[in-house]
Amino acid sequence: STPKTTSAKPTKIEQPLQATAQNGSSQATEAFGKMRQDAAESTELFQNCYVTGLKGAHEYNAKVMEFAKSNTEAVVSFAKTLSDVKSPSEFLAAATDYSRKQFETLTEQTRDLTALAQRVTLAAVEPLKAGVSKAFG
Repeated sequence: STPKTTSAKPTKIEQPLQATAQNGSSQATEAFGKMRQDAAESTELFQNCYVTGLKGAHEYNAKVMEFAKSNTEAVVSFAKTLSDVKSPSEFLAAATDYSRKQFETLTEQTRDLTALAQRVTLAAVEPLKAGVSKAFG
């Protein structure tokens, strides 16, 4: 006696189950692909924010060093001026002039650093803001 062979043709019950399984598999594959793409975009977004922030910090530090050099030169110049003073009234005039100039300089430097910090901060978060708008917009 020979063994009975079954037909390879799916039955009426197996067909809907097989279609549902294939549909579920396709949806899972699509969802995984979308998640992978979103993760890659998020990583790139944060890298852009980091790089922009790092460049801004470098620019800010360079500006601080420039101001420190300028302020040091002003102090050395003031010390030289004081060494040439011959009377109390000359001393008072030199000190008043130096104080006024330094106050103006420090005010301007503070304004410049504040503007730079704001610009750097906005530039660093702009890619993040754009990414969030794209994701939820």
